[in-house]
This record gives sequence, C-alpha cells and structure tokens, in this order.
Amino acid sequence: MYPFSMSSNGGFKEYFRGFSVAMLPGQEREDVEKGGKIIMPPNALEALTRLNVTYPMLFKLRNPKSKRITHCGVLEFVADDDNVYLPHWMMMNLSLEEGGRVEVESASLPVATFSRFQPQCPDFLDIYNPKAVLENTLRGFACLTAGDIINIKYNQKNYELSVLETQPGDAVSIIECDMNVDFAPPVGYVEPQVEKPPEPEEEEMVTDVFVPFSGAGVRLDGKTKKRNDLSPLPKRVSTVRGIPDNDWTVGTLVFMRNVRPKETAEKKDEEKFQPFSGAGNSLS
Repeated sequence: MYPFSMSSNGGFKEYFRGFSVAMLPGQEREDVEKGGKIIMPPNALEALTRLNVTYPMLFKLRNPKSKRITHCGVLEFVADDDNVYLPHWMMMNLSLEEGGRVEVESASLPVATFSRFQPQCPDFLDIYNPKAVLENTLRGFACLTAGDIINIKYNQKNYELSVLETQPGDAVSIIECDMNVDFAPPVGYVEPQVEKPPEPEEEEMVTDVFVPFSGAGVRLDGKTKKRNDLSPLPKRVSTVRGIPDNDWTVGTLVFMRNVRPKETAEKKDEEKFQPFSGAGNSLS
C-alpha cells in the first residue's frame, strides 16, 4: 500500500499529481466540472479509514509553488494512484499546471452562515433569478473559500463568481446549512443615469384681479343711490396661482361680504322723501 503521511493533528496529508477532469482516462465527468469536489485514488480511501478523519470528508489543497490554497470535498475514489483530478476552475485558482504537485490535507471547517459573491461580468444580471441559479449550483459543492473564483454554467453559458466573503471563517462548509447569500455589483457594471425631469416654471404674479360689481350704479328714478353710505368693497390681494394662503388657520371661515354700517344720528335726521307733498290748484 502507498505510504501516506499524517498531519500535525493526526489527519490525512499527502502530495499528489494534480490533473484537470478532462484528463481522466475514458470518462467525461461534467458533474465534477460543475461542482467543488475532486476525485482521489482508492488507496487514499484506505488510509483515510485508518485515521481520525471527520465526516463529511473535507480537504485543504495547497500548491507548493504558488502557495495558493483552496478547499474541496471528495466525490469518488476512482483515480489512478498518486493522481487527483480537479475541476478546471480549481486548477486556475491554485495556478496548478497539468501534473503539478499538490498537497492534499484533511480539514475540519465551520458551517457557513453567510457568503458574498461578485460576478465577473455584467452579463450575470441577465439571469432572471440569480440566487436560485446559485443555490442549484452550490449543491455540487462541499465548501467555499474566500478569494476563490467559482464557475457557474447556466443556459450553456459559463459565469464566473468571485467569493468575496464567507462567515464565520475564510473557509466554510456548506453541506446541510442555512446560508445567507449576497451579491456585489458585477465587475465593469455602471449604474444607469436617470435624467431629472425639468423643473416647472413659476407662474407670473397675477396683478389684475377681477372684482365683480365694483362699478358705479344709477337709479332709474334719478334719485341718489342709497348705497353711498356703504363701506367700500374690500381690496383683493394679488395672489399667485397654485399657492395656498399660508396665513389661514384651522377652524376659520372668511366670507367676503358687504356689511351695512349702523345709521348715525345725522342720517336719521336727514330729510326723507314724502309722497304727495307738493302744492295743489283748484280747477274752478
């Protein structure tokens, strides 16, 4: 059996040659490309069963050259000895070449509570329900690592999402968890500018206000009009159309009426018209 080493905490740790899933002989594994799990050799499973490894099995992958780190789950143990097969997006995150040396170490991660993603192109906004699409894609993942760029395939088109943040840690397990998801604006997205409607022009001050019945009156019998003693009509205040009277108080009613003043003593003594008061002449 292949001699595997142990990590400092008694877990699994070993170096393998990493290949993309497209290099898996005699098989086309699109399910691996759409998720975040790798394929390991059968002898790795034998070593894992003898060690103190927590379930579900999660692993930390590290490229010794680039020092880049990511996390993943395991899908199957059907690879050739010394080889592991990774999704293409995981190879890109690790900057790992075909057949490059990769360190695989067992890991125990906290359960995710929150994650934030950023689409790498504005075309992601064309998806009708992006959260539902992301939720369906993450079913093929076992964990998330902050800083990774994962790949989502929807309607025969690939979309890349950057994992900006994960809580409660930089690497979390998303197996059987209730995780809140948020999206940052896509890279290159520009907010559409909304034109402000033009401000309405102020109406001119109305200076000439029509006052009804403001002219002089003449009696048909030629006598003096008895309304000379009336108080003049109140002057109308120029107003601006559409502007309310801000001096009005609640509960106040204003009626523009002409009120007759009380007769003074001089007016009472004034000679009044007496019918048939002229001198008469006799016909005889």
